[in-house]
Amino acid sequence: MRHKPSRTDRKAAERRGRRAEWIAALYLMLKGYRILARRYKTPMGEVDLIARRGRVIAMVEVKARNSVDEAVLAVHPQNRKRIIQASHYWLSRHQTMPDLDIRFDIVAITPGQFPTHLMAAYDESGF
Repeated sequence: MRHKPSRTDRKAAERRGRRAEWIAALYLMLKGYRILARRYKTPMGEVDLIARRGRVIAMVEVKARNSVDEAVLAVHPQNRKRIIQASHYWLSRHQTMPDLDIRFDIVAITPGQFPTHLMAAYDESGF
């Protein structure tokens, strides 16, 4: 039986998530990406980071976990569906950027290691 996280637990998780997103954004900028949006909220859900490099728009889910494998597994199919739907919402409002490639990435933040950027971690179908 799972316990309900306390308010303190939720606040700590929120702080960890914000810190992980900040690290991921910095890492992507160092790789030449321009951050277009952070924590982009839509009626369908949220995209942690939206970044552009060249002709690619990356919809990025950031996960802070003990290992890269744990981070990837934490992006469940329902998370992927939410991110895909939210990305369509963002794209519909940014039609001045036609003919760009859309990619779904994961950035894993793990203790004591550089971030791991998994490009094209899944596709439009969620796989």
